[in-house]
Amino acid sequence: MSAQFHSTDIGAMPVARRNPWKEICAASIGNALEFYDLLIYGYFAIVIGKLFFPAADETTSLLLSVGTFGISFVMRPLGAVILGSYADRAGRKASLTLSILFMMAGTAMIAFAPTYSQIGILSPLIVIAARMLQGFSTGGEFGAATAFMVEHADAKRRGFFASWQLSTQGLATVLAAGVSALLSYALTENQLEDWGWRVAFCVGLLIGPVGLYIRSQIDETPEFKKLAAVKPEKSPLRVVLVNDRLNLLLGIGVVAGATAFNYVHKVYMPTYALKQLHIPATSSFLGAMVTGFILMVTAPMFGTLSDRYGRFRVLSIAMMMIGATSYPLFLMLTTWPTVTTLIMVQAVVGLLLAACLGPIPAMLSDIFPTSTRGTGLALSYNFSVTIFGGFSPLIVTWMIAFSNNKMAPSFYVMATGLISIVAVLALGRRMARRKAF
Repeated sequence: MSAQFHSTDIGAMPVARRNPWKEICAASIGNALEFYDLLIYGYFAIVIGKLFFPAADETTSLLLSVGTFGISFVMRPLGAVILGSYADRAGRKASLTLSILFMMAGTAMIAFAPTYSQIGILSPLIVIAARMLQGFSTGGEFGAATAFMVEHADAKRRGFFASWQLSTQGLATVLAAGVSALLSYALTENQLEDWGWRVAFCVGLLIGPVGLYIRSQIDETPEFKKLAAVKPEKSPLRVVLVNDRLNLLLGIGVVAGATAFNYVHKVYMPTYALKQLHIPATSSFLGAMVTGFILMVTAPMFGTLSDRYGRFRVLSIAMMMIGATSYPLFLMLTTWPTVTTLIMVQAVVGLLLAACLGPIPAMLSDIFPTSTRGTGLALSYNFSVTIFGGFSPLIVTWMIAFSNNKMAPSFYVMATGLISIVAVLALGRRMARRKAF
């Protein structure tokens, strides 16, 4: 087995780059593009359901559409294994370049896919294949991008720099929701269903080459260069499963509540606002824009707090707040289903998302050594997102239809939040015993 480099060891080594902003910005731009393409499908789930998954009733069509959104997440663990391992063997930069190419290919397939009325059953199959390719790409993005960010950063500021991973996800939300709101406002329903939704995907497709070029110009991380000079792991997946399997399982639990809260409120909320609260589409996207903007601005703040006060303290408080506020937030929406209420609720959601998501990338980075960090990060994050996040729009849509209770999404968020609280406390005790912090 090749040498294992832990974060504490690397932090003591001289770092070649004292100013990591060039690399952080380059990784962030590509990361924002990846998540824009992911989100835009969720925002046009209703339109896509009508065009590619026609059914006898509207609810079934929507279920098929959001189910396809979830299918892409089945590929995320595979992307995590292959691209995460590739990041540990060939380098973070190589993996990031490959992931953005896969994402561009998947986006192009959806943007130009013929509808069901044009080619029949082949149409939804093309969309499913494209979503799986996008899921594969995103599965490798988080691990490689986060490892890239923390390994270019000073050891004492890893929480701050890693939090830009989530800040750029907020930027992607603002962009995706903004494009969706503009199209919904400017176009008629027929125009939107005929060609308008394709414009939203083409925006991401046009930005793709820019992100690809920027990533081609960045340097590999100093930590990986030191590792490569010795010998990278031949099988980082095996090492993670053998040596770090408990950290992997706890990492999955840590992400559970945050990802469920994220996908219910950030991805599914425009659909919920339209279908359950009967808020116009343009206004429903405003709530998502507010969430994305606050996440973009405040995630680095909570990353900084995690550097100063500890990842586990900040995250445990944030998860408790999510559990305590989930029911009241949905109660406000159902009691006063107005645009003003939606924007107020989504503002609170953005702050809570930043509080729980801001510390997570650095926390997961800290529990895996450099030699397997890309794999460990990708697996822990993407397995959790697949299980608890990706299918959350499908789960809560079914829960509402089955129970006829508009409050059903809050119960799902609270249940996953409890899993995260237990995992955070357990991981905190485990790392304290190892004196990792």
